[in-house]
Amino acid sequence: MGLYQEWREKLENSQNTATYRQFIESYLDLEKKAYEEILEKRQNTLKGTVKELAGGFSMEPVVFMGFLDGINTSLTEKLNLEDLNEDSEITLNIDFEKLYYNMLKVKAEWLYTLPQWNDILAEEKRRQIRMQVHQDSRVTVQKIGRNDPCPCGSGKKYKKCCGKTKSE
Repeated sequence: MGLYQEWREKLENSQNTATYRQFIESYLDLEKKAYEEILEKRQNTLKGTVKELAGGFSMEPVVFMGFLDGINTSLTEKLNLEDLNEDSEITLNIDFEKLYYNMLKVKAEWLYTLPQWNDILAEEKRRQIRMQVHQDSRVTVQKIGRNDPCPCGSGKKYKKCCGKTKSE
């Protein structure tokens, strides 16, 4: 069984709520420390085996897979997590703007409010990214025109079917 599969099973097979909560809290603390270190050192490229990188962040390789799962969408080249084992050589090329965007998108306030971001991205750039996240998450409903086909699939015009007012 691969490391990523072990990570998924750890998340899914927790029977006890208290144990699960404790596991998640310890993971989130390790994740925060890892991001603090990366941002502090302004490391946008990390190289090594999964085991070496996990040890560098004081994580077990299985827990490090959770970190990789989270950061994977912020890398310039995504990793195939299913194929990784402890001895796999990996290179993480982190796109900091994408990372900040993704942290905002998943509402990880404990990560996007880290003071280390001040040295990485200017306040103006962070404001632009926040606005972009807000714009991208806005839901717009397309209005059905009166003469368009009815979305119910009847084949009638909307105004003659579901768009008909009750008084008619």
